[in-house]
Amino acid sequence: MPSYAPSAPASLALPRRHSSYFPVVFSVLFLLTFAGSYRLAQVQPLLLFDAEGRRNIWKFVAGMFPPDLSWSFLSLLGRPILETIQISIMGTVVAVAIGFPLGLLATSSLTFKGILNERELANSRPRVLLRKTSYLLARAALSLFRTIPEFIWAFMFVRAVGLGPFPGVLAIGIAYAGMLGKVYSEMLEHVNPGPLEALQATGASKLAIIVYGLMPQALPNVVSYTLYRWECAVRASAILGFVGAGGIGQQLEISMRMFDFSQVITLVAILFVMVAGVDALSARARRAILGRQRV
Repeated sequence: MPSYAPSAPASLALPRRHSSYFPVVFSVLFLLTFAGSYRLAQVQPLLLFDAEGRRNIWKFVAGMFPPDLSWSFLSLLGRPILETIQISIMGTVVAVAIGFPLGLLATSSLTFKGILNERELANSRPRVLLRKTSYLLARAALSLFRTIPEFIWAFMFVRAVGLGPFPGVLAIGIAYAGMLGKVYSEMLEHVNPGPLEALQATGASKLAIIVYGLMPQALPNVVSYTLYRWECAVRASAILGFVGAGGIGQQLEISMRMFDFSQVITLVAILFVMVAGVDALSARARRAILGRQRV
């Protein structure tokens, strides 16, 4: 019988991978940054447990109980509580009114890229440059709005329009517009392009594609994040009272200045109930919207 020489075994060696020093360099830099931040920030947890720290903490905790539930104090809180809710609602409305149009302009797939702009911008370089300019300006405006904290916005608006709830509304509206617009643009850019292509193939206009193909996909996430920002606005409106922007935060600031900790714990409990109520309401609204979308 003819003999067959065995063929040479195939090489089982794995392909060589190029070694990267980035993980090592990143880890070393992170550890050095952490050590430097720990030192520069003067983090000293043991200060909470030394004699003076324990004495101050006990003085604060003992002063909070029992909470001040007297009618003379509670009767003063009706208007601040209502102002806090109104500031959070109107601030969120202003934020959506500013952030949503800017978010649309800051969405590259709506302004100059993607299937929605292929026919319109074909062989039209000036129009492409104009669209890119509007895109960059919108993103720059959103970055500016969210770079400055709402506390600083409130301080500036108090100087501009005076004390009261209106500066709080403007501060939340401007600061949250930058956050909402940025997230809106990210949501719109990551929708499934299949329905958009199908609508374009039928000859639908750009507006029809946005209304019937883009927005239905992004709407649940848009509403969910907007409601979450409303929850944050309730907390923010309480903090803005410290600079005279109205709401329950103004009364909280007065009680803390007077070292009346029994009033402070009452105000904190009321704020907790408000935030929990808004959280439950927004969660129910999200479930209703998502359920309707599934149907």
